[in-house]
Amino acid sequence: MEFLFVLFVGKPLWLWLMFLAIVVALMVFDLGVLNRDDHELGVAESLKLSAFYIAIAIAFGGYIWWAWQNGTLVTSDGSNPVASYFQGYIIEKVLSIDNVFVISLIFGYFAIPRKYQYRALVWGIIGVIILRGIMIAIGAELISTYSWVTLIFAAFLAFTGIKMLVVPEGDMDVSKNPVVKFVSRHMNVTNELRGQKFFVRETNPATGKLMLYATPLFVALLVINVADLIFAVDSVPAIFLITTDTFIVYTANIMAILGLRALYFALAALVHRFHYLKYALAVVLIFIGLKGFYSYFFGKFDPYLSLAITIGIIAAGIFYSLWKTRGDDDGHGTEVKVAE
Repeated sequence: MEFLFVLFVGKPLWLWLMFLAIVVALMVFDLGVLNRDDHELGVAESLKLSAFYIAIAIAFGGYIWWAWQNGTLVTSDGSNPVASYFQGYIIEKVLSIDNVFVISLIFGYFAIPRKYQYRALVWGIIGVIILRGIMIAIGAELISTYSWVTLIFAAFLAFTGIKMLVVPEGDMDVSKNPVVKFVSRHMNVTNELRGQKFFVRETNPATGKLMLYATPLFVALLVINVADLIFAVDSVPAIFLITTDTFIVYTANIMAILGLRALYFALAALVHRFHYLKYALAVVLIFIGLKGFYSYFFGKFDPYLSLAITIGIIAAGIFYSLWKTRGDDDGHGTEVKVAE
């Protein structure tokens, strides 16, 4: 059993396997128990499931605190793993709210019924786990080799935050998405859904032979994963400016994403109530970018102060949004429509 204590990306192999076992168990529970029979996930059920995932994320943060206190877990950069984990988790969670709007547009474009949406989102997590892992590994290698890369991350985040404040958002046209165009040209795709299936074998009308066809559900899944990869361009540099410890970066990212799938159906109906949250998020990104410059030239910024500032800005954005849109429950504004 000595191999379990071999270091992998700065941490014992057993620690990585433990986290992956938690993720796999949650996926099996999600697909094999909660969503064994496809059904529409209502707002109430979505909120309950979200609370469950948030509790799991908090419990894992508690484990990080316990392991840090007894010396089992030491970060590679000497940062506070507890404050870093929760700050990264919160930022990733808030960044994901924008992702909800994009996902709902994708489902609407492909006319994916609600009862199949959750299954597609859960399967999408598998792709996210792999893609985020690759991006984080590349980021960690760049920072360990060239420490000045953190300055590029800091400048990018500050620029992104300023852009979010001053540049109005444009409407997304899914039909012009490069992934949709590529798939339509290079793959056989059925005109309609085939239940919950991603691929089917059907007779080609032109040749009379059985051929493998992708379904619109698979294409939607593919576009969603690519969209998540684009969103990761913001979130991954953000958390690397909080900590460069790969384990904390990866676990905070994945824990936030696991809960997003459950929260999607509640957020899709209420996203118009959080219209002003993006401005708070923009301020947080600017703050983290400036903090990256400070840490590079002057030393570590107090982790608990950084966490408190992040929570304060996000909380202010949430409460202001809810207050400002308190009369919008009738559907006026930018409410997202979820395909039925």
